[in-house]
Amino acid sequence: MTTIDHVTVAGSGVLGSQIAYQSAYSGKSVTVYDISDDAIAKAQERIRNLRSLYKKDLNITDSQFEAGLARVQYSSDLATAVADADLVIEAIPEKPEIKHDFYTQLAAVAPANTIFASNSSTMVPSLFMAETGRPEKFLNLHFANQVWLNNTAEIMGTPKTDPAVYDEIVAFAREIGMVPIQLKKEQSGYILNSLLIPFLNAGQTLWAKGVADPQTIDKTWMKATGAPQGPFAILDIVGLRTAYNIGATLSNQSHDETLQTAVSRLKEMIDAGKLGRESGEGFYTYPNPAYEDPKFLEM
Repeated sequence: MTTIDHVTVAGSGVLGSQIAYQSAYSGKSVTVYDISDDAIAKAQERIRNLRSLYKKDLNITDSQFEAGLARVQYSSDLATAVADADLVIEAIPEKPEIKHDFYTQLAAVAPANTIFASNSSTMVPSLFMAETGRPEKFLNLHFANQVWLNNTAEIMGTPKTDPAVYDEIVAFAREIGMVPIQLKKEQSGYILNSLLIPFLNAGQTLWAKGVADPQTIDKTWMKATGAPQGPFAILDIVGLRTAYNIGATLSNQSHDETLQTAVSRLKEMIDAGKLGRESGEGFYTYPNPAYEDPKFLEM
């Protein structure tokens, strides 16, 4: 058992909302923090919409889902949101400047005993540990999308992370139904995204070059490997805003013109309200995307 009872999840996007509900479903008291009342209203809707997925995939009852909801509260005031937090899990956009500012603000209001963990999907924790004011209590805790099914939690410390804190987060991950993946050193992208992002970028590169359309690329991958989804279905699940933020950072670093073209196309889709599964449309339409149709692979 850990001493982590009160969890604050900062950032209520696709993955932040999932982390928050999974923690509450597993018995933790959870506060969801976001920057505005409008964002909070969207978070409440996003978490309520997890009901059908938990019922379908985990075979739970409405009363079990409601019990989890009852353990979630919301706040757009950071000091209030973290006042009782044993652990803050940061799940804000993948933009370094936003994360630096957030940790500076968080350090000023969080209790001294609070552990900070970043769910960053690409950035190592040492990039932000100075701003936390507590490097010994800071590490990365990365979840995969659809946390109730794809229940890995990659845990990465810095050279300054207290081993006891690291062990506490390993135990916490188990308590909320995750399989802890313990990384021995810092690695941008962890294990999962070190494998996944090049795959997604390869699909986007084919699309940006005009080699094939997204559905043909997905069909080829699915037919040839037996995988349940191709790269564009996965991009919809991850969320196009997250994919855009990661792609924009990588393309700016690499000056890869083809990747920059793909990022521009993602931005056009986002501006049109096509955010992926969460909005009902991305590369596919939901709730019944074409790639789930048994006839999808008929070329």
